[in-house]
Amino acid sequence: MRYGVLFPGQGSQFVGMGADVLAMREDLLGAPADEVLGWSLRDLCTSGPEEDLTSTERAQPALYAISYALWDELAAAAPHPPHAAAGHSLGEYTALAAAGAMGFLTGLDLVAARGRAMGSAARRRPAGMAALIGVDAEAAERAADARRAEGGHLYVANVNAPGQVVVAGAAADLEWVAEHGRDHGVRRVIALNVAGAFHSPFMADAAAELEAALARVAFARPAFPVFANVTAAPMEDVATTLAAQLVGTLRFAESLTAMAAAGVEAFVHVGPGDVTAGMARRTVPGATVLTVTSLDEVGATAQALAVQ
Repeated sequence: MRYGVLFPGQGSQFVGMGADVLAMREDLLGAPADEVLGWSLRDLCTSGPEEDLTSTERAQPALYAISYALWDELAAAAPHPPHAAAGHSLGEYTALAAAGAMGFLTGLDLVAARGRAMGSAARRRPAGMAALIGVDAEAAERAADARRAEGGHLYVANVNAPGQVVVAGAAADLEWVAEHGRDHGVRRVIALNVAGAFHSPFMADAAAELEAALARVAFARPAFPVFANVTAAPMEDVATTLAAQLVGTLRFAESLTAMAAAGVEAFVHVGPGDVTAGMARRTVPGATVLTVTSLDEVGATAQALAVQ
């Protein structure tokens, strides 16, 4: 079965995540990871506190590390390599490491730098995000355009699945969309508990910082296509694409449909939570969707992928 692997982004973290793989893969997630990070990955993931784990600076490397370790176990058990990969926001880095475009520790260091840059930018320009339910990307863009025409700063940040779009903006912009969303076809507006207006021009400072970190990495050619969030196509110029991702719209739903058009028959969410699995089910209804959220699921998923 031709399958694509999907990796989660920030928001999927929880205290207790990855306890099994942390215990089994100390060679990956123990001292080597801690030396890069300067703090204990095991302690943070297993004991928290939740406030620390949910911070942008800590959540991103923690999710990357746990997701990659689960992928490493699946890769060893799967009957063949994936046909393609994608990751939601932060998960794009995990996808690139899974495809061999960079080593695990190089990616961990890069993700830690990304988290610091995003956290710093969010503190400098307080803002947030909200999910728009029941609206398509075009209608969301029209709403954002209308707000900006009034002098506001509202942007479409994520197109996750049909009927699920996320916008980013300052507090006044999010209040505006909550009040005027129905005029643009929005059924419901849900404020998200995030630290900043990610994937929008609010992250311009973070993108500039990230570019410096990206310039120090020599990326290899991925062993299989990694579909980029900002283009919904296989990534070519990795560094440029990753920097653009911080300030551009995530077109994850388009990436999923493009992967299906390229021959992917099954999507496998690898990492904590099941967010990308839900996006795949909504976006590509006919596809098989599997999850590897713990070591217990590796064997059954590998068996399912062996079906011709």
